[in-house]
Amino acid sequence: MRKLTQSRRKRKTVPRSRSRRRTKSGGRFEAGMASGYQEGVRSGRESFGTQFEGTSIIIPSYNQVEYLKKCIASIRDYTTSAYEIVVVDNASTDGTAEYLRSVGGIVRFRVLERNRGFAGAVNVGMMMAKGSTLLLLNNDTIVTERWLDNMLACLNSDPGIGMVGPVTNYISGEQRIEVPYTEEKGIAPFARRFNIGDPAKWRRTDRLTGFCLLFRRELWERTGYLDEGFEIGNFEDDDYNIRVRLQGYALVLAGDTFIHHFGSVSMKALGEKFQEVNDRNEHVYTDKWGNPHELIHAVRQTVVGLSPQGEASFFPQGVVVRGATETRYWIEGGVRRTVVGDMRQPVIRLSQIDIRRWPAGEPVAAEAVEAAWSSQPPLWEEGGALYMAENGTRRIVPTAKTAEAWGLQLRPGVALSPEQRGGLAEGLPIIAPVRVAEHL
Repeated sequence: MRKLTQSRRKRKTVPRSRSRRRTKSGGRFEAGMASGYQEGVRSGRESFGTQFEGTSIIIPSYNQVEYLKKCIASIRDYTTSAYEIVVVDNASTDGTAEYLRSVGGIVRFRVLERNRGFAGAVNVGMMMAKGSTLLLLNNDTIVTERWLDNMLACLNSDPGIGMVGPVTNYISGEQRIEVPYTEEKGIAPFARRFNIGDPAKWRRTDRLTGFCLLFRRELWERTGYLDEGFEIGNFEDDDYNIRVRLQGYALVLAGDTFIHHFGSVSMKALGEKFQEVNDRNEHVYTDKWGNPHELIHAVRQTVVGLSPQGEASFFPQGVVVRGATETRYWIEGGVRRTVVGDMRQPVIRLSQIDIRRWPAGEPVAAEAVEAAWSSQPPLWEEGGALYMAENGTRRIVPTAKTAEAWGLQLRPGVALSPEQRGGLAEGLPIIAPVRVAEHL
């Protein structure tokens, strides 16, 4: 009996080869890792581009991590509708990237290699977004009870509504309201009383600021990205407002929805450089549009309903364009045709979402493109404005910068006579293409 016990103890105390055990478990671990990785790749490929019935909340950020934390916490506390959070960070140096990595799966994010400004960060976020509605939100905001439900109710009340914005305590224009609180702890009680859904408080407006903007994915597909020619920040939202309104959409202020805005924190951090950035972007806006409200009025007088091809309806025909690749397309008759062969015509860079609005046609030889381009009549000036002829219409070109953006001033064709010009019907105005990063 004692020998048997000793024998059992002896066998129990003699371990199996540790190296062999490590090899077996290590092999299973590595095989499991490889299998899991492949499954992740497969799942990622299958889900790429998959959308969901909910809202993508897109937050651009730059060096204000404590505000960003408050913003994300408030979204989690007060958002009951389906949503995802997409944060795009403009190469912050204050620990924002480390914070985003620490929050886990509640946030999808990307840290950019450099500061691409508000428009650049938002554009990346819109490209990443998977929701059926998109919402641009400053990182220096605190959202409140029923905020998104109220704004969605407003947006979904009419397909003619393009964008919806809330009221707030700190902003320019008619979205600003007076608030009774002076400390953060007063935000939630005030908003709870204020955010009672009431369609009577919805009103149309000519301008919504970009600190909080809600719109459908369809609008983004029709309008495209923000213009990154507005560097750092300011006026890119005014530009987007005009582009949306030209298509026939309305902008609506949801007066039953309040969120708190600390107020342009990232822009204020620019210090003395703020005025320089603001002045430059104002010049870009003026050079691009001239008087955009006259354009909107003219379009509303001649077009009923929404423009047929979205923003592409306001692009010229008879131009050569390209997207994120070097493939060149000849635009004519509302169709894009791949150009085959070498050509000398100016090539206009557009985003991929712009390119996709034109259906693809048959390829066309570069020689045929050159002949067609060379036959286009040049611009002419009339009453202090530039015009171009296209398919029996005359289309106003708002500014010289718009003409240059499309290379229209280089057209070498024969000028139209005054009689020929007088026989042209009024067409839609030409607007400049937006400037975006090369990969968009």
